[in-house]
Amino acid sequence: MQPCKTLRLFFHDIIYNGKNIHNATSAIVAAPAWGSRTKLAPLMHFGDVVVFDDPITLDGDLRSPAVGRAQGLYLYDRKEVFTAWLAFSLVLNTTDHRGTINLAGADMLMKRRRDVSVVGGTGDFFMARGVATLMTDAFEGEVYFRLRVDLKLYECY
Repeated sequence: MQPCKTLRLFFHDIIYNGKNIHNATSAIVAAPAWGSRTKLAPLMHFGDVVVFDDPITLDGDLRSPAVGRAQGLYLYDRKEVFTAWLAFSLVLNTTDHRGTINLAGADMLMKRRRDVSVVGGTGDFFMARGVATLMTDAFEGEVYFRLRVDLKLYECY
């Protein structure tokens, strides 16, 4: 089966660390008793819940013009393996694409390529279904990471 639409996007996540309030695009909003809301918890960040509003670009450069925002949350859900569960929308607002693409699923962070489900959309992506392949394209400690998102939509209306 061939996808009816493909798209490659990059989103840039800058986690608030207590010092970068002007640049941060995400924040820890819940942490386990042994954690804090300015530093990711030990034990594979287990129990941390992070809310984000990250810029989306068409290339890997954070300084490139944003074509939208990635908005949602991820939570670290295991102590023994570095994994997260994601739920977010890619909110696009350009002359080429207007609407949202909604994603949800488990993110096995230690794998190079991970697939999560495209569970819907609005506007140009009305009721979209498909797969988003995620790859951590770059990271700087626990403050910044860039995620490459390769979208393959199999239901397009």
